[in-house]
Amino acid sequence: MSSPSSARARRLLLTVDAPSLLHRHHHARAYTRMTDRNGRPAWALHGMLRQILDAIDRFAPDAVIFGLDDRGGSVRRDRYPDYKAGRAEKDPDLVDQLSRAGAMLDALGLATVTPPGLEADDVNASAAAWAGRHGWDCTIVTSDRDSFAHISDHTRVLRLIDGGINGSPLITPERLVTMYGVAPEDYLQFAAVRGDASDNLPGIAGIGEKTAAALLTQVAPMEAIWADIEHDEGRGVVAAFDSWCEETGARRMGATVLKRLSAPGARERYDFNLEMMAGHLDVDLGITPDVPGTPGLLPLDIDRVRRVVGHLGIQETTDLAVRVLSGAPASADPGLPVPH
Repeated sequence: MSSPSSARARRLLLTVDAPSLLHRHHHARAYTRMTDRNGRPAWALHGMLRQILDAIDRFAPDAVIFGLDDRGGSVRRDRYPDYKAGRAEKDPDLVDQLSRAGAMLDALGLATVTPPGLEADDVNASAAAWAGRHGWDCTIVTSDRDSFAHISDHTRVLRLIDGGINGSPLITPERLVTMYGVAPEDYLQFAAVRGDASDNLPGIAGIGEKTAAALLTQVAPMEAIWADIEHDEGRGVVAAFDSWCEETGARRMGATVLKRLSAPGARERYDFNLEMMAGHLDVDLGITPDVPGTPGLLPLDIDRVRRVVGHLGIQETTDLAVRVLSGAPASADPGLPVPH
């Protein structure tokens, strides 16, 4: 690892959105057609593992937890059947690797959580909450923007882009403000107004990111905005928004924004998005940091690392895993099959 975790005053929990990594690497590495020692597709698993190792090497966490989606049920889809509708059907090779990821990570001695009816995003949310309660820092590794709502002085999000772990932005509260113009505590409201096309959740018609950010930073929190519309016909909203427009030299738009916020279904759309987008904070992560040998705590057993990673058949990756996960010198042990 790059630096000893003991050098930090607070311990660090690294939380990984495993499906996010698997999807990215399935599409990026499918051309390799890499298989494991049993001849099964392994390019997404291998890509995910390499990025996990890079992240652990960079951040030197004390514990690592992986969130997985419940592929058998979804409380959000039960509530809204069109949730995430429009996404392409998953390639069978990706489905196969998604189904095996948990077994591989568990076999390594890492911790995986598949919350019933929920998603990896909810594990991220609960991990940030757990870290806050226990005095830890938290770094969330994901390509999904939903986790931006959990950023704080002690939680950061490494948003994966094409540059890999070291080339991806580490989103702090200050960087989030630079990117979107809103603080982390306002991000969920901002997203509910804007919508999320990737989850098939439309926002309030006619209000985009810039206007949503301006509402929250220049007018008021959304609850106060809705209250002003209900009790004073939105006069305060119009005055505050137009004042900001004048200060910035922009055309006055307060009346137009009010009209869009007052349109039939706008408030219901906002409330619905807020409900769908909010991460669950009460997922049981099973973290017991003071119990030696608890899954997810580093370092890991060297023999397990050699055996499990060796099953992928890439010696360079096995050597890297041994160094990063166990802190021991690498070995040429080719590895044995892992459970599947």
